Amino acid sequence: MSKITDRISTSTAAEQARKHYETEQQSKLPSMIVPLSSGGKIYPKDHPLREGKIEMRYMTAYDEDILTNISYVQEGVMIDRLLESISLTKFNIDDMSTFDKDGLIVYARILSYGKDYPVTVTDPKTKNELDRVANLEKIQPKPFKLTTDDNGEFEYKTKNNTIKFTYNVKDISDLAPSQFCKTVITQVDDSRSAETIEQFIRYQFMALDSKKFRTYYVEHCPGLDMNLEFEGEHGGTFTAGFSIKSDFFWF
Repeated sequence: MSKITDRISTSTAAEQARKHYETEQQSKLPSMIVPLSSGGKIYPKDHPLREGKIEMRYMTAYDEDILTNISYVQEGVMIDRLLESISLTKFNIDDMSTFDKDGLIVYARILSYGKDYPVTVTDPKTKNELDRVANLEKIQPKPFKLTTDDNGEFEYKTKNNTIKFTYNVKDISDLAPSQFCKTVITQVDDSRSAETIEQFIRYQFMALDSKKFRTYYVEHCPGLDMNLEFEGEHGGTFTAGFSIKSDFFWF
């Protein structure tokens, strides 16, 4: 039995040594402190992301393999695996809201291939599409001014009820209204019971009130302001937004 125990101990020591070596080597790479779009307000008080920022290192050729891993792409976890690899701040990626992940994608691109990103925008005067270069470093988080509590949740009042809700969620863009509410609402009045929330949404949350809440939620959600200033076709400048395309991590 002692020989088996010795082998296990040796294997554990080797794994610990390997992790220590990797951490030591990664710490030598240049890095950058980047802000979370939410300012960290959407996480519980004792969560490492509550500080509203994380440290990310520059990508290497090894990290590029993640971007070309077919299984990651098919499973929809490519971005998660990339952020896990280049984040020096330790946290569980499953704890991070989609709103913050979307913001970190921009910073990951800057640390990968630089700040310049080719985009196509429409000149509001001539209505013509123009090829321009967006300076990704000029993108800033949208103002996020909601007051949070120790759970990283927010309060919304209807005529008869007080709701608490969260922005620490996965993708909610395609959810039906009732499913949206069940996903983001964490408390109704004094109850955090899933059954109470279900009953409230089903029998008390009137359609007009539900729509007002969903509108409020979307209008105040954290994120990045993707509107930048570009040079016009015949001089001058204009402000326009742009979308991130599938080539975002290539140049």
